[in-house]
Amino acid sequence: MTDTRRAFLQLAAGSAALVVMPDIATALDYPTRPVRMVVGLAAGGPTDSVARLIAQWLSEHMGNQFAVENRTGAGGTLATETVINATADGYTLLFAGPTVTISALLYKKLADVLDQLSPVGLVARAPNIMVVTPSLPVKTVKEFIDYAKTNPGQISFASSGVGASPHLSGEYFKFLTKIDMVHVPYRGSAAAYPDLMSGKVQVLFDNLGGPVLQMVHAGTLRALGVTSGERWPLLPDVPAIAETVPGYEIYVWYALFAPHGTPADVVTKLNAALKDAVADPKILARFKDDGSVPMVMAPAALAQFLADDKARWRKMVDAAGITAE
Repeated sequence: MTDTRRAFLQLAAGSAALVVMPDIATALDYPTRPVRMVVGLAAGGPTDSVARLIAQWLSEHMGNQFAVENRTGAGGTLATETVINATADGYTLLFAGPTVTISALLYKKLADVLDQLSPVGLVARAPNIMVVTPSLPVKTVKEFIDYAKTNPGQISFASSGVGASPHLSGEYFKFLTKIDMVHVPYRGSAAAYPDLMSGKVQVLFDNLGGPVLQMVHAGTLRALGVTSGERWPLLPDVPAIAETVPGYEIYVWYALFAPHGTPADVVTKLNAALKDAVADPKILARFKDDGSVPMVMAPAALAQFLADDKARWRKMVDAAGITAE
C-alpha cells in the first residue's frame, strides 16, 4: 500500500468517526432540551395524574424539563398518532395505558401500533373502579344490575373516550350481565365527573386514582366495585365486581413509549430513570395513596407484556362485539 493510499484511508476512517460521535454524545447527554410527554386523556384524570407525577420526577433528575401535553380525543388515539409521527429522537414521548393495545383492535389505521412504538418502561398497574352518582338508589353491584334490568335503557354510563379501558370495562360489564346501558363518551374522566355527580349520567368505570378516590372518600361519588379479580388492598371494603359477576376481571397499566426507531441508548437511559423513579419513596407513597402497584420491566419484557395484553383485550372486544364509533 502506498503512503498516499494509507493516508487517504486513515483520513476516511477519521471522518467516519466524526460522523458517528455526535449521535453517541447525544444519547449520553440526553436530554439536552425539554421533552414533550403526550397524554391522550384530559388533565385531571388518573392517567394524567400519574403522567405528571412521573414527568416531575424526570424533570428533577434528568437535567431538563419533561412537559405533559394533553391531546384528547378518540379514546387517546390522537395522542398515539402524534407520537408515532414524531421524530424518533426521544424528545416526544407517549404516556399511556391499555389504549395502546386496545386501539390496535378497534382502529385499522393503528392495527400495527405496537410496531410503530418503542416500549420504554412500565410504571404501575391498577384496577378500574365502578362509581355511581349518589342519587342512584343502589349500593351494591347486584342492586345496580337489578335496577338496570328494571329500567332498561335508562342508565347512561360515562367513559373517558371510545376505546379507552373505562369504555371497554362498561361494555364488558353489559355483556356479562345482559343489561342495557347507553354509552356516553367524554374527553377524559375529568370531563365526566360533573355530569356524574349531578346525575346527568349514572355510572362510570374509571381508572383507579387520586381524583376519583377523593370524590369517593368525600361522598360525592359512590363506589360499587373494583375490576380486579379480588378486592384491592387500598379499598378492602369495596367488593370486586367478580364477586357478583364471575369472570369479570380487568386491570389497567401505565407505561412510557417512544416513536419506533428512537436510539436504543436513549430508550435504555429512560428505562433506567423510570426504575429509579418508581423506587423513590415519594413516588411509592403517591402510588399507595392512589391504589397503584409499581411495576418495572425492561423494554423487551414490556413488548411481550403488551402482546399478551392485546390478546386479553381481544377476548373482551370479540365477546362483547365492541367497535369504534
